[in-house]
Amino acid sequence: MATLNIKNLPDALYKKLQAQAKRERRSVAQEVTWLLSKALSPPRQLSILELKGLGKEHWQGVGGAEHVANERASWD
Repeated sequence: MATLNIKNLPDALYKKLQAQAKRERRSVAQEVTWLLSKALSPPRQLSILELKGLGKEHWQGVGGAEHVANERASWD
């Protein structure tokens, strides 16, 4: 396993990192590993039903392709 050394890390940033690690019950090294892993992973694709605040109740039972076809048909 690789080792990473970070030079010139601002004290304020390190203190925030320590505090977050403590809240998450992880060591600072574990927190850095988790944060880097999260930051470098591709974002998870969400279904429209998982999006908050977009009236998902209107999308229940409607497929994306069906919706697009209906929208395009309404333009004519």
